[in-house]
Amino acid sequence: MADQSYKTIESRAEAELIEKKSRFIGQIAPVKTEQEALAFLEEVRAAHRMARHNVYAYVLREGGRVRYSDDGEPQKTAGLPTLEALMHAGLVDVVLVTTRYFGGVLLGTGGLVRAYTAAAQAAVAAATVKTISRCVDIETTIPYALYDQAIRIADASGANVERSEFSDEVSLAFRMLDGTQAPLIEKLAELSRGQSPIEVSTPFDAAF
Repeated sequence: MADQSYKTIESRAEAELIEKKSRFIGQIAPVKTEQEALAFLEEVRAAHRMARHNVYAYVLREGGRVRYSDDGEPQKTAGLPTLEALMHAGLVDVVLVTTRYFGGVLLGTGGLVRAYTAAAQAAVAAATVKTISRCVDIETTIPYALYDQAIRIADASGANVERSEFSDEVSLAFRMLDGTQAPLIEKLAELSRGQSPIEVSTPFDAAF
């Protein structure tokens, strides 16, 4: 099975730093499409109308799209370091915008690269990273007497318990990486001697 996992972030995050009186505000957000990325950029621009620059970069799985802009800063001193921070972190489906309020002191090209890199890295560090993988859910219903064994089997198979409902019997839902489910299905069937129904979902993307 090819590894289809990728890393993105849970939710928006922000970090700020001051470099020679210039204020750098890095903001990162999860996005799925270019429209969402550009909408976030416009939201940041609207919130920081007095800022001299709103530098951005985004990386999308959709179409393998990668974009960045120096937004008026010297070429390759701002947008590219922002993009490189995302690439180094291995993140996709994210947009990062760094707002700069000029403090009156010129930083030079090297200083700009360092400042924008630091702001982008700080925003990434402030975010909660999650891994999205191709998963399947496996559902079954078993007698109480088999519950502990079923949980051990699932654990040994690399599955997470998504749901346990107790009534006349125990209804269980396990989540695991697509392509790894065959041994668990086989062992659950053996455990119940074929008496418990086992349902497998179609593959889907989820945090795992």
